[in-house]
Amino acid sequence: MRDCPLWDLTENEESIALIESFIKANKPISSVCHAPSAFLNIKDADGEYFIKGKTVTGFTNSEEAAVQLTEVVPFLLEDEMKKRGADYKNTADWTPFAVQDGLMITGQNPASSELVAEKLLAQLAK
Repeated sequence: MRDCPLWDLTENEESIALIESFIKANKPISSVCHAPSAFLNIKDADGEYFIKGKTVTGFTNSEEAAVQLTEVVPFLLEDEMKKRGADYKNTADWTPFAVQDGLMITGQNPASSELVAEKLLAQLAK
């Protein structure tokens, strides 16, 4: 479990800089399941959290509890997104669900990968 984005990407300065460069260049960013944690510490030009006020999704607290990892992971993604001011949305556990807010696309769980890919491809085709 230690190779999960919750540990690897959330605080990684290179990852943060790369994602911030995509945002500045008006390129889409997307992630699924735990990977939206890579967006938690991204800042906008004003120094605010990039996800503040944006509609996002990611692995839910209840999905984390269902796989019995609530006490293992360093934080609950749903809670952290909300703490940073995101408009967190979700659907029933394990159901495919993806949201797009501007150039940011996020998926709730592994079952959401196809939906996220479709949204990303549509964005890239514009």
